[in-house]
Amino acid sequence: MQFHRGRLIDHIHLRAANLEVTKRFYRAVLGAIGRSDSIHEGDTFFSADELWIDAARGQTSRVHLAFQVPDRETVAKFYEAGLAAGGKDNGGPGERSYHPGYYAAFLFDPDGNNIEAVFHGPFERSASSVVITPK
Repeated sequence: MQFHRGRLIDHIHLRAANLEVTKRFYRAVLGAIGRSDSIHEGDTFFSADELWIDAARGQTSRVHLAFQVPDRETVAKFYEAGLAAGGKDNGGPGERSYHPGYYAAFLFDPDGNNIEAVFHGPFERSASSVVITPK
């Protein structure tokens, strides 16, 4: 078995008020940005790469999570898929003033987390991901 991970964040753990509703939202937005191949789920959890979600036993999470996407069109797909899957608008697709070329859309997921898809402009990756093979 192999795992794909980034370099700084090991994982992000969200706690959902209604796990099935939250799973539907993340299946939709991850599918829209081309990451449905990274989804794993069971009755009590949902995961995709560094993202781990389970049912809250008390308070839900409140975070800002930004997904990297390859182009402006994928930002729009993320936004539309998220709205259709129960997300709430927090800023439609568009250029932002954070730095030149920052193009993003923002949604609140079913638990109120601020979820973003961002394209920083044309780029070339040295690798698609870090591949980890446990020994």
